[in-house]
Parts: sequence; C-alpha cells; structure tokens
Amino acid sequence: MAKLVISLGQMQIALGDERKNFSTVERWTAEAARRGSNMVVFPELWSTGYDLERASELAHVLNSGLFAQTSAIAQQYKICIVGSILEKRGQEVANSAPFFAPNGRMLGVYRKLHLFRLMEEDRWLQPGQAPLAMDLPWGSTALAICYDLRFPELFRRYAVEGAKLVILPAEWPLERIEHWRALLIARAIENQCFIVACNAAGKTGETVFGGHSMIVDPWGKIVIEAGESPNLLTAEIELDEIVAVRKRIPVFEDRRTDIY
Repeated sequence: MAKLVISLGQMQIALGDERKNFSTVERWTAEAARRGSNMVVFPELWSTGYDLERASELAHVLNSGLFAQTSAIAQQYKICIVGSILEKRGQEVANSAPFFAPNGRMLGVYRKLHLFRLMEEDRWLQPGQAPLAMDLPWGSTALAICYDLRFPELFRRYAVEGAKLVILPAEWPLERIEHWRALLIARAIENQCFIVACNAAGKTGETVFGGHSMIVDPWGKIVIEAGESPNLLTAEIELDEIVAVRKRIPVFEDRRTDIY
C-alpha cells in the first residue's frame, strides 16, 4: 500500500468531560471513514485534556473502558485510530497512545517518554520506557507524543530503524505554535519521512491550544495544515516519495556513525 489517506481530528477538548470528547471522536471517526481515510489521528489526552489532578480517577486500564470503546469504533468504521489518553497502570498513570487497527485490535501502545514539567506531567504521570514502531501494511510506523517533538534523537532512531512515518498526537499551546511548526518541518526534513501531527485547538481549562495540525512530507513540504480552529482535515500521501528523497540527498548513507 503506497498511498495512504489520513484524517486529522483537530478538536477542542472539553476539560475532564470524557463523554463529550468521546462523542466528538466517534462523530469525526465516522466522517473520516466516509471520506475514505485509512487512519484518523486525534490530539494528546483527547478524552480529558490536562485534568491531571484527577488523572487517577479519569484513567482507564488497558483493553477496558475508553480503550475498549475506541477499539469498538475502529472496528465499526473499519479505520485505524490513534490519539493519547490516560492509562491506569497499577497505582500509576501514563500518557498513552494506543494504535487501533481497522479490526479493532490494538497493535501497540506508546507511552510518552518525555514528561512536560510546564504542565506538571512529571507530578502526576509516569514516563514511558520504550519507543514504539509497528510494521503496518504501508510500512514501519512510529509514535511520539507532543513534547517528544523537542527530542530529535527519538525521531532519528525511528528513521534509522526504517520508519516511513511518525504519528504525533499533541496539546501544544498557541503561544509556542511557531516552535511546533518549525520542529515538525525540521523532523520531516532531517529524517526524510512523513510526520503526521494532530494538535488540539481552542481553550481547554486555562490554556489556549494552537491547532496547526499538519502532515509534512519527506522533503519538508506541508501536505495539509489546519488553522487555529477545530477542524477535521483529510489528505492523501504517497509513501514512495521517501525512496526518491533519500536517493536525492543520501543523508543516511553519509552519516558518520564512526564518530557520533
């Protein structure tokens, strides 16, 4: 499968209101499927936003609760679904992004490696312990979450190991949206792969999130980009572009792994 149709669900998250947020996700998943999308991506913590003081109460155990509900709509609409929610792991809570296949099966779960102190994630959450790349019908696909974008080593590892695209759910504030745009484009250019990033939009709690969800191709060209309002975007990408770009500028062949 060289072509892939992807929808980005740039939603405004209602703080701590799982029912309302899930309703949006279900409605937009149905619309993404109607548009012929293979995958729909939602923001980081789409079910709750940063209601972290209630993290333990709002978190769900893997394969139950909200995880099971999301699996069911992936199966119902025969579409891949990605986005992060709070996961209860014993006494701990993680910021976890499950990847659901069109048959509803969870093919992997990525837990955010780098916790963002400015939003007190380090106070309420436990960091993940491993990267995640999955072999999917269109090629190797990796996951990262929001603040991970500021750590190029993770993305380089994914690219060196063969990832064709990296999916990034986020809640990135409007006040730092220029960092978001610049870093997404940089990660795509330096790793010569597709970056698929879905941000939240509008005010959630006391923070205004910046939108500008986008897909960036391996040349650094923006395939599609949202503005600052809630929106469901859809675009088709051609994964064979990666081969052409890597032939044109062979950075992976020219890396000096003997030195760094």
